[in-house]
Amino acid sequence: MKKLLKRAAVILGGAVVLVAVLAVSFVDFDSLGGEASGPRLERIEQSPHYQDGRFVNLEPTEVMLGGSFWSSTREFLFGSDRREPSGPLPSVKPDLSEFPTSDTALEVIWLGHSTVLMALDGAVLLIDPVFDENASTVAGVARRFQPTPVMREDLPPVDAVVISHDHYDHLEMSSVRFFSEQGPPFFVPLGVGAHLEVWGVPEKQIVELEWGQSYNRGPLELVCTPARHFSGRSLLDRDQTLWASWTFLGPNHRVFYSGDTGPSAEFTNIGEQYGPFDLTIIQIGAYGESWPLIHMTPEEVIEVHLALKGKKLLPVHWGTFDLALHDWDEPIRNTAASAALNGVELLTPRLGERVDIDRPFESRAWWQD
Repeated sequence: MKKLLKRAAVILGGAVVLVAVLAVSFVDFDSLGGEASGPRLERIEQSPHYQDGRFVNLEPTEVMLGGSFWSSTREFLFGSDRREPSGPLPSVKPDLSEFPTSDTALEVIWLGHSTVLMALDGAVLLIDPVFDENASTVAGVARRFQPTPVMREDLPPVDAVVISHDHYDHLEMSSVRFFSEQGPPFFVPLGVGAHLEVWGVPEKQIVELEWGQSYNRGPLELVCTPARHFSGRSLLDRDQTLWASWTFLGPNHRVFYSGDTGPSAEFTNIGEQYGPFDLTIIQIGAYGESWPLIHMTPEEVIEVHLALKGKKLLPVHWGTFDLALHDWDEPIRNTAASAALNGVELLTPRLGERVDIDRPFESRAWWQD
């Protein structure tokens, strides 16, 4: 009963709490980011994916389905009490003294949630870097329940930072500022550069692309590919920046990263155009029956992996933050079961564990330990 009353108070008093939080200055207003203007705004307004003052998906998409507020409230009040693990998850501190091991290797290290350090044919890429305690502009909201296995200060120099969209659990102001000082380019969907610019990233380090556009950095080609999602860092900037998946094409390997997305026929097209992929990195968590079009279920994830012509699958977007209504381990349990039924090679490294895609890797259900 005590938990029930607490949850009811959170929902019914949400607006009051928000005002109180603002009043005591717990909001980091700098982290809200910037607003597009000048040539960037002109480019946004000319985009075929920008209609009636906002970016739109290629398929009709509702973020929340009709009646979803009440169903979500019911799930929140009476749903699972296992949205966080009882203790820290198994993790290892990776040895990064030699990363990558060669200019032809494909190596990945999952650092929690959707943050991945990847060595692709000699290039070191950092995807959606998030290292802070909160995936929010409000202190104490969306707190991480699992510490990062390595601090950003301990990472090797990166050749590029790749961002999928501007939600707080994927775009973190402090990490942007930290890595910006190292001088790598930031590959971001169209409009996200406005956030980076206000956070001090030099214009020459910002590469903004929209769906279908690509950029060559040495022998590596980065392609901004579609996703089915939405964007915004406040109540006032919904869908003012584009969201994306990313395709990485190296001389020896091909990798696909989904970002956050719902199911889409576009993944079949991506598989036909750019596949087969040696590795797909796909979000598996934070789904719900109230928002089925913007996050995939584990079963849909397997379908997308197969549509992409993927060989090995690394699941991300789980095991770090409580952002949904399901048990914390439900996404990986169901993904593993569906992968087994469909003959998909699923990679389940512990946080911080290094995986060489070209070598056998023994995956195990460590979340059951």
